[in-house]
Amino acid sequence: MATDRQPHDSREIDPDQETGPASLEAAIAQQVRRYRTAAGLSVAEMAARIGISKAMLSKIENAQTSCSLTTLARLAAGLDIPVTALFRGVDTTREAVFVPAGHGARIVRQGSRVGHLYELLGALRGPHKRMEAVLVTLTESSEVFPLFQHPGTELIYLLEGVMVYGHGEAQYTMRPGDALQLDGEGAHGPHELVELPIRFLSVTAYGDQPNG
Repeated sequence: MATDRQPHDSREIDPDQETGPASLEAAIAQQVRRYRTAAGLSVAEMAARIGISKAMLSKIENAQTSCSLTTLARLAAGLDIPVTALFRGVDTTREAVFVPAGHGARIVRQGSRVGHLYELLGALRGPHKRMEAVLVTLTESSEVFPLFQHPGTELIYLLEGVMVYGHGEAQYTMRPGDALQLDGEGAHGPHELVELPIRFLSVTAYGDQPNG
């Protein structure tokens, strides 16, 4: 897909560029070639810089040999990058969850009994679960509920309506576009529903979980 990008120096590298190789050797080959080219070095120049033969470097860049730890360290030092950068793209299978608009799963939370509607916008399972995003809707049938407490850090982003949201002893009047980041261990929740309906995005980051 064509994009409207400004011209850039060919020596620059996009560190987030996807690589997609299927094996460790292929990943290293692609990264070495990409970083060497970005540095403006020929195969011969790069080989001389790190003290290996041109033939060996060529084999590395064509995934025809496995590198020793010593060679990997030399490559990284010669390219002025961390060794881990040479492995980018090895683990290309990552979990992702796509939720079309209006198709989030309705879930039950503490506030459900006072009319709060929760729509789960996907959740990663297992050791990769570090964040949970929920769309919260408050209507005429909703009541205030300022007693939520949970592990992690929560971000509240107001999409529609006006409410007074409390955290501990503090209270914040929130309007569309306002954001509030808070420690989930502190008692928090809506204190006053000023203008209904109210819709806000609640994103909770849990960090490392001992039991995954």
